[in-house]
Amino acid sequence: MNTTRRTALQLAAAGAGALASTAVVKPRKDVTTYVFVSGSNGVATADPELTLRGHRSIGVGLPGHGPEEQFVRAYQAPQDLAALATLKSPVAGVTLDDYVEATVKVVRQVAEHGPVILVGGSLGGATITKVADAVPHLIDTLVYDAAYCCTRLRSPNDYVATPEGKTSLAGSLVSGIVADPAVIGALRVNWRTNDPEFLAAARKTFMADGTEGEFLALLNALLPDESMQVSSADARGRKERWGRVRRVYIRHTKDRMIPLALQDRMIREADAATPGNRFEVFSVAAAHAPTARAYKEISEILHRLAK
Repeated sequence: MNTTRRTALQLAAAGAGALASTAVVKPRKDVTTYVFVSGSNGVATADPELTLRGHRSIGVGLPGHGPEEQFVRAYQAPQDLAALATLKSPVAGVTLDDYVEATVKVVRQVAEHGPVILVGGSLGGATITKVADAVPHLIDTLVYDAAYCCTRLRSPNDYVATPEGKTSLAGSLVSGIVADPAVIGALRVNWRTNDPEFLAAARKTFMADGTEGEFLALLNALLPDESMQVSSADARGRKERWGRVRRVYIRHTKDRMIPLALQDRMIREADAATPGNRFEVFSVAAAHAPTARAYKEISEILHRLAK
């Protein structure tokens, strides 16, 4: 074969390879997508461990919950507390319906590519219940990870006011509020304070079993502002819609924010509301915010739900 012809064939082969490498590969229809809805003051996060195990995972960007919206110069050290007391919040006026709309949008997109497991943590439980009301046919499993599930009572606030909820340490965080909610339109907590009393209270509430580094990393990741309207909104699901979706509850047995007794009450009431579709219940020895070691157990539970 002459040199010119051999070179032409090599170029042709290289071109074919280049085309193959840039070809569009359609997503597999059997891959489960985990959609995560954060709790109060949370940012959109996913679970890389689930991705390593062959699934897909994505966090929902809730309205007003972008770090670029909430992290301002006044929040940096040295802090300008006077400014923090007056800056209007990006979540002012944001409602549970807004959270639901943002989550439904993500669920609709990912449902085109396979099964959907919708995971809500803490206050995120209110959102996933209403999402299941809106699009039950697009959700394969609901997972409440130490989260609010409202059935007999109307809202998360109503459940906190119960005997089971009154042992919550959430009230100990009031000293961290740095603005009048009526002025900024939200609850603003200074998670970056160095006040020893507040830090001690927050550690007991969120992660008493974590290291100092894990606890401080948690606080630094939290957004200062949360909507005042979400926790008081009607977050009950309808039996014929939410009530027909498979659901799972992951109990955190060391939780001091949503006490275990309150988690169990919400499980019982949901099961009573839909006796033909009861919770699958798992327990993890974790605080409200699990340590890295405890979260490995949660990831394992989530992974097995897709099988």
